[in-house]
Parts: sequence; structure tokens; C-alpha cells
Amino acid sequence: MTTSLFIEGARAFGVELGRAQQDAFECFYREMIAWNARVNLTTITERDEVIVKHWLDSLSVAPHVRAARRLVDVGAGAGFPGLPLKIVLPHLQLTLLEATGKKIAFLRHIIARLDLRDTMAIHARAEDLARQPAHRERYDAAVARAVADLVVLLEYALPFVRVGGVFVALKGSEVEPEIRAAARALDVLGGRVREVVPVRLPGLEPRHLVIVEKMAATPAMYPRRAGVPAHKPLVE
Repeated sequence: MTTSLFIEGARAFGVELGRAQQDAFECFYREMIAWNARVNLTTITERDEVIVKHWLDSLSVAPHVRAARRLVDVGAGAGFPGLPLKIVLPHLQLTLLEATGKKIAFLRHIIARLDLRDTMAIHARAEDLARQPAHRERYDAAVARAVADLVVLLEYALPFVRVGGVFVALKGSEVEPEIRAAARALDVLGGRVREVVPVRLPGLEPRHLVIVEKMAATPAMYPRRAGVPAHKPLVE
């Protein structure tokens, strides 16, 4: 995929890539590949695949968080979708939350390398950080691209989001079963599915963004202690 096709793909999500932003993505790619030789950041390394499966997939979120000021990426991994969003929406105050130390080292390196201001990478679990007053219900938006089911992601992410804010979950082609299974979690945690947005990416099956609005404060007992949300999800 050429740079021009990347630019066109980003434009489909309302994002105009200037020269500085294009250069930032190229630097991001080079650094990720260099680090990936010694740290398991991603299995997607071929440039065209990175453009589609990492960059454009991340940028599909941009229209839904453009109005946010503070954003947290829960389970940031190698920085997706948080870092591409920061590159194109520089006004964001971005927190990258990641539990794996080697990935945190990369995230801190790339933040410095790209000179991204108002951006920090925190080495912690969501279940722990969401209980800290500086982070609990302090964010306008949360995003997550983790492979966990929606019911688990809701307990990780919604405690970070203020009432009136949004959580955007990047999901695959089949989302309705996950949404049905998450009915109790949504009710308990104070969320409501506002919209399910189909996402078209070149050469891939349709994906979806699940947009969850924070309608009420999350009860103080949530999230439960580390590991519990995944092992005992809030299902009927």
C-alpha cells in the first residue's frame, strides 16, 4: 500500500495527514520493527499490513473521540489505537495503560522519539489503576483493542470514563453475541451501547466499533481485584 493510499484511507475516517504526521508514522514503523526484533510487540510487521491492521484500524476511532480531551488506551500493547490517535489528534491528553514491562519500555521510548506531549505510559493493570483517584472517572474517552470479550473490557474500561464520556471497543465481524452477553455488565457498570459502527478496511472482513456511553457512575466495588473480571465476567 502506497503512502497515497494510506492518506486516502485516513481521509475516509475524517483524518487529513500532513507531512509531519506522515513522517511520525514512518518513524513509528521503523522503531517498532527495530524493537520487535528483541521484544514481542506484534506479529504484524509487513508495511502494508501495518498500515491497514494497525494504523487505519486505529484511525477508524478518530471521529468518535475527536471531541475528547483526556483519553486512556486500556491494554495499549505496542500503542494501538492510542498512539495513531495522538498523532492525528494532538490535542489529546493520552494515557497508555499496559501491564507488560517490555511493552511499556517501548511505549516510553516512542513517546520520547516522537516528542509527543501530554502523553504518558503507565505500567499497571486496569483493575488497579482505575481505583486511583487521579484516574477514576477522569477520562472523556477510553479505547481498547484487546482480544477480551466485551463484557470483560467493560469492567476494565468504564471505571476510567466520566459520566457523559464514551468507551470505544474495537471488535471484529461478529459483535451482537458479545453485546447481548454484556447486558448485565452494562447495567451494573453504568454504560449503554449508543451505536455499533461498521468499519471497512482494505482487504479485510468488516469490523465494528462498539460505542458505549457512560450513563451513571460505576459503583465503587468495580473493577474487582486483578484477574477477577476475566475469570468471573459480569454475565447473567
